[in-house]
Amino acid sequence: MPTEIPRMLRHFEPEAGWMNDPNGLCFFKGEYHAFFQHYPFAPKWGPMHWGHAVSKDLLHWKELPIALFPDMPYENDGGCFSGSALEKDGMLYLMYTSVSRELGQTQSMAVSEDGLHFTKLPENPVLPESPLDPENRDFRDPKLFAYENEYRMVCGAGKDGLASVLLFHSKDLLHWDYMGPIFQSREYGPVAECPDFFPLGDKWVLMFSRVDNYSAQFVIGEFDGERFTPESFQQPEVGSDFYAPQTFLDGSGRRIVIGWLFNWNRAVPETAVRAGALSLPRELSLKNGRLRMAPIAEARSLLVKEDPCLLRTDGKLLVRNGSRAFLELPEEAVQEIAVLQDSRTREVFLNGGELCCTFYLEE
Repeated sequence: MPTEIPRMLRHFEPEAGWMNDPNGLCFFKGEYHAFFQHYPFAPKWGPMHWGHAVSKDLLHWKELPIALFPDMPYENDGGCFSGSALEKDGMLYLMYTSVSRELGQTQSMAVSEDGLHFTKLPENPVLPESPLDPENRDFRDPKLFAYENEYRMVCGAGKDGLASVLLFHSKDLLHWDYMGPIFQSREYGPVAECPDFFPLGDKWVLMFSRVDNYSAQFVIGEFDGERFTPESFQQPEVGSDFYAPQTFLDGSGRRIVIGWLFNWNRAVPETAVRAGALSLPRELSLKNGRLRMAPIAEARSLLVKEDPCLLRTDGKLLVRNGSRAFLELPEEAVQEIAVLQDSRTREVFLNGGELCCTFYLEE
């Protein structure tokens, strides 16, 4: 009889089943909430639910009952895809992509008074049409944010190889008007998945994930409420297993980011009862125009400075995973090293998070 693969000690994993993108990250009523894409019946992708976990310290998570089930006609195909959370008047609103055979990918909403029990709105889907494609293909992952006296939302999209991030605005979270694309490119994959858009310091950051090479991209620039002007493109995370990150503001005003610690190409072991995890939460900052993703302060006692994946040779520091080299830097260019070790994974942070490398260990 094969032995079940033990759970990791320092990363959140579901009790059973599949998880991918983190969703609806927020600080609500004194607790951190992490929702996530979830298929609870097997360690493989299936019709999506929203799993749910809460934490007091961002390190120790308690899994709660599933928050959203694909139980409505407008979710009768892929289920409840990725989305985000926003607090309004003491209520928690979840906006997510509902996927049906008849309507394709549309945007729907659920609301909660306690952050535990959610009611889907009778107006769903509140955003039933893609501005780019009348068949509503590749129109997903809404990210809500307040802006001045109203609300904004970005959605990922793609059509004919043109990756896009689309901007909408609303006064009540129910009625949405399209403002236009804030980003479009054929150089970053056919779809810009899981976008996030937020102020950081005196700049704005657009974050999205590429479906062609499964990487997270960051664009730094200026935003005037309607148009985003890119100034620099950055990719601080260079590992193989950090995808679909999302951010939120915690109770002290930190911009925290958490990603999906897995990979769409990664095989799930036969003995697994679960697949996928959440990355260590990281604090985002800008220093001299460079984005940093440093481990949260609460995790400092868990970090080490040496690991077998770090190799020093000929005046260089290499970050390796078996035969694969992720990074090679002159030793003098590395002033700070922090590594989070777990039973099957590593998260490596160099120079306060200027470069990060997240991966599963080669077996």
